Amino acid sequence: QVQLVESGGGLVQAGGSLRLSCAASGSIVNIISMGWYRQAPGKERELVAQITSGGRTNYADSVKGRFTISGDNAKNTVYLQMNSLKAEDTAVYYCNALIPTMYGASNYWGQGTQVTVSS
Repeated sequence: QVQLVESGGGLVQAGGSLRLSCAASGSIVNIISMGWYRQAPGKERELVAQITSGGRTNYADSVKGRFTISGDNAKNTVYLQMNSLKAEDTAVYYCNALIPTMYGASNYWGQGTQVTVSS
C-alpha cells in the first residue's frame, strides 16, 4: 500500500505564490518519478511538472519559468513552488508517483488539493 498526502493549496491573488508538498509513504522501496498534475473544471487532467529520482525535470510549457519542482529522495517528498500565479492556474492539483512493482510499475495518486487564483 502506498499513500500520497498533499498539502499547501489555497486561495491566492494573481501574481502571488504557493508551495505544494506531497509525501509518499507505505511499502516503497524506491520511486521512479514524482510529479504534479492538475485538472480544471471541464478540462482533462494535465501534467504540470515531473521529476525523476535522478533529478531530471519536465514542465508543461504553460508553467515554465514560473513553477519549480524539487524532490527529497530521503523523505519520498516532492515540492512544487508556484510563482507569478495566474487565474488560469486555478485547478485541483494532484500528486503522482510512479513506483516499481513485481510486474512493472504502478501510478499512485494523491487526493488532490485545490489551488484558486483570483484575478
